Amino acid sequence: MPFQPVASRPTAEEVARQIELLVLEGVLHPGDRLPGERDLAARLSVSRPVLRDALKTLEGRGLIESRHGGGTFVAAIEGTLFASPVIDLIARSQKAGGDYLEFRREVEATAAAMAADRATEADRTILSRIFASMEAAHGEADFRREAALDVEFHQAIGEASHNIVMIHVLRACYRLLADGIFYNRSRLYGRQLSRDELLGQHRALLEAILAGDAAAARSAAAAHIAYVEASLRADAEAGARAEIASLRLLQFEERTAPRQARRRDDEDEGGDR
Repeated sequence: MPFQPVASRPTAEEVARQIELLVLEGVLHPGDRLPGERDLAARLSVSRPVLRDALKTLEGRGLIESRHGGGTFVAAIEGTLFASPVIDLIARSQKAGGDYLEFRREVEATAAAMAADRATEADRTILSRIFASMEAAHGEADFRREAALDVEFHQAIGEASHNIVMIHVLRACYRLLADGIFYNRSRLYGRQLSRDELLGQHRALLEAILAGDAAAARSAAAAHIAYVEASLRADAEAGARAEIASLRLLQFEERTAPRQARRRDDEDEGGDR
């Protein structure tokens, strides 16, 4: 954990401020577990009473949560950007899915360009390692793992933008994606051709960022979301055609059933004569 000793004679507020900054900058993620009290106090070079007061302050602000017998964790703060009633409305809207991808296309293109300009060596290492895990999951045909790493990869790009607002807005967007609010990612990762195409797009995006090519990174990010849009649209159209064809089949069977029954009756009567 990236905790640093606090200045001499630290107050609980100064301790809380350091942890808040780590959350704000995206170093600490929702769900991350903080070290135990003794360990964390030693890392911060503070007394345990001061640390307890700081953690109590952070818990009161909704930034951390204590789980009985399980430790202290960073709270799921990204969900607060979208209140539950709004999420419910979004989930029932046919238009929202398209708007979501349109928003992601513009914001992620900007985030990718900023990451290409601003990524540090540590950022590039994180992105490279996530992509290596994606390649491994792809080779093992573990599409669930690959889909999860997809979200992690895009989130790491947002963090490499070093723009605090963008980091947290994108996290909120990806939370909705991970929860399946807009579409089920298995529709994309369940097909080999789509999986191959997506991996190639992520590779192009990574290479542009590693090369520091902001224009190429912006283009790669926009092309990736455009592909997702087109794939989901084609999938929806195919589903609609299949549904209509099934209805036609049902109606056809109902329409032809009486004729077939009459034909059998005629054949039976002819056999009796």
